[in-house]
Amino acid sequence: MSRSPAAPFDVNGRTVFITGAARGIGAATAERLHAKGANVALVGLEPERLEELAARLGDRAAWFEADVTDYDALERAVRDTVARFGALDVAMANAGIAYVGSLATAPIEHVERTLAVNFLGVWRTDRAVIKHIMERKGYLLNIASLAALSHAPLMGPYTASKAGVEALTDALRQETIPSGGRVGCAYFGFIDTDLVRGSFSQPSANAMMSRAPGFLRNPIPLSRAVDAIESGIERRAARLWAPRWVGPMLTLRGLLQPLTERQTASDTQGLSEGLRLADPASGQTTAEDPLLGVAAKVL
Repeated sequence: MSRSPAAPFDVNGRTVFITGAARGIGAATAERLHAKGANVALVGLEPERLEELAARLGDRAAWFEADVTDYDALERAVRDTVARFGALDVAMANAGIAYVGSLATAPIEHVERTLAVNFLGVWRTDRAVIKHIMERKGYLLNIASLAALSHAPLMGPYTASKAGVEALTDALRQETIPSGGRVGCAYFGFIDTDLVRGSFSQPSANAMMSRAPGFLRNPIPLSRAVDAIESGIERRAARLWAPRWVGPMLTLRGLLQPLTERQTASDTQGLSEGLRLADPASGQTTAEDPLLGVAAKVL
């Protein structure tokens, strides 16, 4: 006899903690879940944006300024969230940044900041919330990327961090099973966010992406990522993704990296030009925010 499907995990009346909530996927997800009746804790580095979003949402929204590289700040945000709403049921470790550059020439501080935010920031967020997720039999979602599977040039620190997020999530998912809590990983292609628009505005990225297939280089609407997150929370899914073609990539991941490298090798002119433009010595790079990376350039 087949088992009946589990009832959807309803966020109505529950509390959702979101890092990187000032813009992009974090802000849009907060809006969607708040509309479904959730309390939302908005966590991030841009207080003006966080305050404006919380004010627009009104009741059941609170904001907390915190850098995910600061564990004490995250713990305070978690404590304040529980004090405000009485519990913490769902968390989304979403904060992430990107810089464009090669591993050989990029400023060291950009490489280390990317790893500190995108990988260790997810780990710190997970550590700060996991007790509550297990106690409430809730759900923790870590935001990785298609870059966890496909490791492209000029994205070295970003791809390394997202591959680390996937591995971290896989281990934590298994460790959380006995509690009844669940842990998921999100794999997104290019989404129409400030981070992606800021990355694509870089001359080196344009040189690299000019010959990529359209389905890879054309960002999908932000709403489609939020749709995937909403559905994933309802199912407390182990894995979720957008757009749809990312799913087969997960299955065929053993083929994906060789194909990525073959595509790169077939366009050595574009690769050479991208590397030249990404080198600060070329004079073609633009200043990037030391905390927020390329996303800060987009108003």
